[in-house]
Amino acid sequence: MTDPTPERKNSISKPLIAFVALYMLVCSGLALKQGNTEFLMYAVVMLVFIAIVHALHRAIHFTPLVLWLLAIWGFLHMCGGTVPVDPSLTDAYRAASAEADRPTAAVLYSLRIHPDFPKYDQIVHTFGFFSATIACFQALLTLLNAPRTVPTAIAAALMGIGLGAINEVIEFIAVLSMPETNVGGYTNTAWDLVANTIGATCAGFLSLLLYKNDDIQEHA
Repeated sequence: MTDPTPERKNSISKPLIAFVALYMLVCSGLALKQGNTEFLMYAVVMLVFIAIVHALHRAIHFTPLVLWLLAIWGFLHMCGGTVPVDPSLTDAYRAASAEADRPTAAVLYSLRIHPDFPKYDQIVHTFGFFSATIACFQALLTLLNAPRTVPTAIAAALMGIGLGAINEVIEFIAVLSMPETNVGGYTNTAWDLVANTIGATCAGFLSLLLYKNDDIQEHA
């Protein structure tokens, strides 16, 4: 088999580029229209994140699976802060003791369709750091020639959990920088960390099944 050229290995499919560009433009436009300064800041963070992934891709040659997982995570995140939902389907509405205290508007990140179900926010955290951990596993195999073993899967999961902690730091910066955010309090942060850990742990061990050495060598 002919070895792929560096340009081909580093290339990102046009449908993926179009998907990311479209949701960034639409969701940033929605945030601007809503006067949502919090999510305008997150849009800038997303651009930095996209640039970091692109730089890492040049060194690691992520598989299409990893790139699409990360792109979908970005989509879920951007929609979470900009797409409006019925405020009666939020914890704040259910917890309000008086009509005047009930929110009149809400976005996807606050959505909990039933009190016993996880919030949209927690689902995105689980999926997001599942995706990040899959990327970490491939990075370990490619950059360090790590064996496809359980210790490598554990290392990838710990990396994913660490990235989740960095995400919480970014959210904390948003809380300190802006008078009003949708980040939530200590309990919300704790549940975010739990969701991050679940996603990262599942991905760490699923990576053992997803990746074979030949799959990585094709992209290395």
